Amino acid sequence: MRRAGQQRAAGAVLTRRPPRLAAREVGPATIVLLVVAVAVLWLIARPAGEPAGRHVGQLLGAESVLLLSVALVLISTLPWVEEWFDGIDRAAVWHRRAAITGLVLLAPHILLSSNPDGTALGGPLGVLGALGMLGLALWAILPRWQSVVPRPLRGLVLAARDAPGIREARRILGGYERWRALHRTTGVFVAAGFAHGVLDGTPWEGAPVLRWSYVAIGAVGLGFYVYRELLARFFLSLHDYEVDSVRRLDADLTEIVLRPLGRHVDYVPGQFAMVYLEGKDGWHRHPFTITSAPHEGVVRVTVKALGDYTARLGEVLEPGMPAVIGGPHGRFNHERGTDRQLWIAGGVGVAPFLSWLRALDGEPARRVDFFYTADGEAPFADEIRAIAARFPSLEAHLVDTGVEGRLTTERVLAVAGGRPAELSVFMCGPQGMLRTFQTGLRAAGVPARRIHREYFDWR
Repeated sequence: MRRAGQQRAAGAVLTRRPPRLAAREVGPATIVLLVVAVAVLWLIARPAGEPAGRHVGQLLGAESVLLLSVALVLISTLPWVEEWFDGIDRAAVWHRRAAITGLVLLAPHILLSSNPDGTALGGPLGVLGALGMLGLALWAILPRWQSVVPRPLRGLVLAARDAPGIREARRILGGYERWRALHRTTGVFVAAGFAHGVLDGTPWEGAPVLRWSYVAIGAVGLGFYVYRELLARFFLSLHDYEVDSVRRLDADLTEIVLRPLGRHVDYVPGQFAMVYLEGKDGWHRHPFTITSAPHEGVVRVTVKALGDYTARLGEVLEPGMPAVIGGPHGRFNHERGTDRQLWIAGGVGVAPFLSWLRALDGEPARRVDFFYTADGEAPFADEIRAIAARFPSLEAHLVDTGVEGRLTTERVLAVAGGRPAELSVFMCGPQGMLRTFQTGLRAAGVPARRIHREYFDWR
């Protein structure tokens, strides 16, 4: 880990001028245009004599490599990626979508494509790439299995997950660090599939433009992969810190306070950082939302026990241990909203809102209703009430779901009053909760461009 040099503050763009909300669609639109462009090129440049079915299969293979290359680009964490996708958390969502879609396209590609003159190496490389990507995809969806498994079968899955052997497999395969380490092999499997296409593609002789466009697509994706794995570390802005305190908030939440050893990281309230912590068992890197305000002079993060390491933070970390902060990242900023706002937090999703609240040094220019749901007494409840009591334009609604039931779209809109089309909504929490609110708010007339979600789930 190197010490921080001169930093280009990632949050500076937010403080100078909020970007247009339409900017969030630049990245997704670019992906769609690339997919369409490749399809048009392959249909126009189809070689004479190439069977239609096989050509479509080859096209789907090329589209698969394109989408997998896009997925590699999106995890590069470069500034322009964050700009085009309105945050690297949204870029991570599109990374997942592109990778899964690319993997799905391999099925019809395999069924439709056939090359009796294929090379001895091309076939095994294709199998390696397909099976490797399939394995990574299955591992990635394990945490969200309930959204994949049909409801009637979920009881069987729940019963099986604690069976002998399955529990041990979950322990071995679970955890962010293990997933991240294996996920870094994605480029190896993409390279295998790409090489398979170069060796065994059937249209190359009759249409050189298809060959070279295919090579360019794969080379770009693999180039970004090499950059991320080998070169990015030399360009990161890293800041040395040490653990100041570790405090257990409840059975699942731990607050860590980090004190700077040199220059303090420059961040905007609501952003997150890559936090490297050296515990008793080595270094661990996790994306954590910063919950402190910039003027505090320290960095606070609130961590939920989701894996082996985060569940043991209270045992692993001690004051004085070194830490490194990279970033910051993220564009979750209430300054981009309208004069009438709803903030909705669930569980540890309160993190960015804590930073916003702690950063208030005067009456908010906007009228805000802040809903914070938790099962039982919410962590930070007293602090939130105290901050809200200072500002008439800010009202806090702390919802104990164990007593009041789940927070609903109808309830938050009833409190908001007025016209839904004039609202800006900022949400962070469990993905199922956010999807429910997204659907309800859109149905009620809140424009999609004014519904802002912070994505906590990187896996």
